[in-house]
Amino acid sequence: MEQSAFIKWVQKFLPGVTLRITKNLNDTTNPLPYLHKTLLKPVFSVDGKWETLIQENVLVSADYVAMDSDSPLKKRDSLGKASGDIAKMQMELWLNEKQLTALDSLIANGATEAQIVAVLFKDTKKVLGGAYELNEGSFLEGFSTGEVLVTDADNVGAGIYLQYGYLDDHKFGVTTAISDPTYKYWDDVKVIKEKAIADGNPIQVAYTDSDTINDIAALNQTKELYAFGQNFVGTNIPVPDLDQLNTLAKKRGGFIFVPVDRSIRREKNGDRTSYKPWKAGSIVYTTSGQVGSLVYAKLAEQNHPVSGVTYELVDGIYLISKYRKNDPAVSEYTKMQARVVPVIDSVEEIYLQDTTQIQG
Repeated sequence: MEQSAFIKWVQKFLPGVTLRITKNLNDTTNPLPYLHKTLLKPVFSVDGKWETLIQENVLVSADYVAMDSDSPLKKRDSLGKASGDIAKMQMELWLNEKQLTALDSLIANGATEAQIVAVLFKDTKKVLGGAYELNEGSFLEGFSTGEVLVTDADNVGAGIYLQYGYLDDHKFGVTTAISDPTYKYWDDVKVIKEKAIADGNPIQVAYTDSDTINDIAALNQTKELYAFGQNFVGTNIPVPDLDQLNTLAKKRGGFIFVPVDRSIRREKNGDRTSYKPWKAGSIVYTTSGQVGSLVYAKLAEQNHPVSGVTYELVDGIYLISKYRKNDPAVSEYTKMQARVVPVIDSVEEIYLQDTTQIQG
C-alpha cells in the first residue's frame, strides 16, 4: 500500500466529508431512515464480545414490617445470558486506471475543489452507507425474529449467527389465518396486552410490515370496531387507513403501528440482489424508546496502522482508509472496516406475534 496520489485533497477533506456523510445518513427525514440508529444505543466492548442479560424482570410488592424488624427476603428473578463474538464487516471500492486518468484530466483543466472532491470521495459515501445498510438489515431481521442468520451464500466472507434469547412466554401466534376476514385480531391482542401489563411493560408501539397492517385493517372485526367508533351506519364499511387504524389501536391496545418496509441490496461476485430483512407477518410489540445496543469493538488496524494509509475513524466505530496500490494496476482505494453488531437487549419488554403461525 502506498500513500494516495491525491494526498493533499485526502488530508484536507476526508474528515469533513465523512462528517457530512454521516450527518446525512443519520438524518431521520431521509426517505430511507435507519431504524437501528434510533432504537439502538452505541456501546463499546473492551473484549470484542456482545452480551445481553435475560431476566424475568417481574415486579412484586414490598411488605409492611414492624419497626426494627428484619427485612423479608424475596426470590431473585431467574437470569440467563446470550452472548457471542463481534463480527467484522468490511467493504472496499477503487478508482481504476481509466477513472484516475479522467480525474487527472479534470484537475489539469482547472476543476474546482468541489468537483475534485465529488469524484475523489464518491466511494467514501458508498462504503459508509454499506456499513449502515448491513447494520440495518441485521437489526431488522433480528428484531422481527429474535435471531440473525447470515449464511455463506448471502455473504462474501464468513456467515454469522446471533441469537438474542426472546422469551418463550412472550411469543404468540394467531387463532386464525390473518388473511381470513373473520379472524378476530383484537381478541388476540387483548391477550398480549394483558400479559405485557402483568409484566409491567405496557405496549406502546407495534412494528410490522405494511402488508400485515393492511391485512389487519381489512378484517371484519377491525372495520366493525372502527365504524362503531365513528358512529358509522351502513353495511358498506370502509377499510381504515393507517392513521385511522392507529386511532383504533391506541384506543383498544394503547399502541400505534409503525410500518417497516425496508429493502436491502446485497452484492456477491458481481451479482446484486434485493431482500426484505423484516420477517413478513411478524409483529413486535414493545414499549417506546430504545430496544438494544449497537455493540462495537476496536479493530486491530487501529492499534497497528499501515504506513502510507490515511485513516479517519467515523462515529468511533467505522474506520475509513484511503491508499494506493499498483497490483495488478495502479488504483486508488477506499475501504471501510468495523467490528460492530446490533444487539437486542431489552427482550423482557418485547412481545413477538408471528401471524404466520396458527395456534389453538
